[in-house]
Amino acid sequence: MNMVKKLIREVSAARNTYLDQLKNISEFQAQWKPKPEVWNAIDITEHLLWAEQDGIIGMWKTIHAIRNGKLERKYESIHHDMPIEQIINLTWQPKEMVPAAAAPRLGGPLSFWIISLDSLQKVLEAFGSDLKENELGLQAQPHPILGPMNFINVLSFYASI
Repeated sequence: MNMVKKLIREVSAARNTYLDQLKNISEFQAQWKPKPEVWNAIDITEHLLWAEQDGIIGMWKTIHAIRNGKLERKYESIHHDMPIEQIINLTWQPKEMVPAAAAPRLGGPLSFWIISLDSLQKVLEAFGSDLKENELGLQAQPHPILGPMNFINVLSFYASI
């Protein structure tokens, strides 16, 4: 199996594992917060949708800009050749603030966010079909917290959630 397909499968498996954990949660339980500042299951699921969706479109835009000569992204970063776990350990701080684009903001029923997050699989697979094996080492769009990463790291990040 090529590396692109492997990474796409890993992201899908991580998403499915998360979604499986929500199957037995009622809407009432999904809305519960121990404190107002703590995210509930709805907030977390909405965040995961925005984050993955933004990540996919960001990667897709970047790879097309590179291919069309509008952007040159050679992966020159202190994170070069680091596994995603090491990048996270070096960059992520306790109580990290979520970027506004990935912040939960709409609420609503958990069932909506479950279906919406699950629907990203077709988009992810289409991106994976477009991404070439020899492009995985190029620098993707920088993550607002983790910084510059290549496409392997970005996909590994989504698979680690």
